[in-house]
Amino acid sequence: MIAAVRRRIGKAFARVPAAAVRWSRRADRVANRGLERAHPALLRAKRRTTVLAAGVVGWVGPRLRPPAALFFRGLAIGERSLRRGCAAAVRAATAASAVVTPRRAVGFVIVAAGACLVASQFIDYRGVEIGQPGYAHLPGVARPPTVDVRTAGQAHSYLLLPLGLVAAVLGVLCARRDRRRLGLGVIGLGLVSIAVILLVDLPHGLDAGAETSRFAGASAVLEDGFYAELAAAGGLVLAGLLYYARPCLIRINSSGRAASARRRRPRRPVSSRATVARRA
Repeated sequence: MIAAVRRRIGKAFARVPAAAVRWSRRADRVANRGLERAHPALLRAKRRTTVLAAGVVGWVGPRLRPPAALFFRGLAIGERSLRRGCAAAVRAATAASAVVTPRRAVGFVIVAAGACLVASQFIDYRGVEIGQPGYAHLPGVARPPTVDVRTAGQAHSYLLLPLGLVAAVLGVLCARRDRRRLGLGVIGLGLVSIAVILLVDLPHGLDAGAETSRFAGASAVLEDGFYAELAAAGGLVLAGLLYYARPCLIRINSSGRAASARRRRPRRPVSSRATVARRA
């Protein structure tokens, strides 16, 4: 290694001009005098601020303590009420889960869809509006007159009425029994209903017929009954798929229960009495 030449710091400061050194010393003395003069004033200000803060705290503290206590008591009561409500909700959900099983829930949906399909057969599903172009620029309240209104059941001679009743009966059986073939029956009824709606009701509903020759600007429109029966039939298909695709229940025999109990049995800790005696 080659030793480098060490230069003293005094030689480096020797090159600084003397005027700069004098100005820096004067600034240092002025700043020092200013701090010495301001120190008593700062101490007095500190004492006054401390006394003023103590007075404000002493005046505000007793007056602020009661509302603060009420506020925190309210928070505590709210927390206890929330905990009790959560515990009650958990108990209710646990009790409901024992009654409302997935199989029963799907069965209820099937019954509801079948009932909706039956009710939709008595709702108007199509009509012929007269002079519809003249009402295009009027507010939404004004509607053209409608003639030749028909219910959904009239288009297919109420064929979907017995299908809806059969679907409701299958829904009750699905809720009481655990057989996946019932789900296939519900799916078949839903598909047949959709086919009848699309192949029979839809063409008849959009056909104005003889009204085009009797009235000017007559056009056939679909009403709420058409969409109601279509939604009910789709609900049957979806509910049947859910019932058929739900997880099956696997029965466990006595040997399986014993093996499961052995797996759940807690292990003996390492520092048991027998281990300690053997080690001793």
